[in-house]
Amino acid sequence: MHYLLIKYLITAGVVVLVSEFAKRSDKLGGLLAALPLVTVLTLIWLYVEQQPTSKIASHAYYTFWYVLPTLPMFLIFPYLLSKWGFVLALLLSLLMTALLFCLFALVVKNYGVDLL
Repeated sequence: MHYLLIKYLITAGVVVLVSEFAKRSDKLGGLLAALPLVTVLTLIWLYVEQQPTSKIASHAYYTFWYVLPTLPMFLIFPYLLSKWGFVLALLLSLLMTALLFCLFALVVKNYGVDLL
C-alpha cells in the first residue's frame, strides 16, 4: 500500500511541477510538457514492478504510434481558444484528435501497424 501511495505522489508531483513551471514560463512549461515524462514514469513503474521487457518495449512502441495523430491538437487548440473559449476549444480539439486517430489507425493498418 505504501508503494502505491509513493507511486501516486511522485507521478502527481511531476504533473504539478510541470504546471507550476508553465505558470512562470510558457516556453519552459511547454518544453517540460513536451517531454515524454508520463511515458518515462510509466516505463520506470513497469520496470520496478518487474513487468516483462516485451511489455515495456511494447508500451514504448505503441506510445510512438499514438503520439503522432495527437500532435495537430497542439496547433488547433490555440487557434480555437482565441475564437471560442477554453471549454469549446478543448472539446473540439479532443474530437478532432479522436477523428485523426481513427483515420491514422486505418492508414497505418495497411503497413502492418494495428492500433485498434
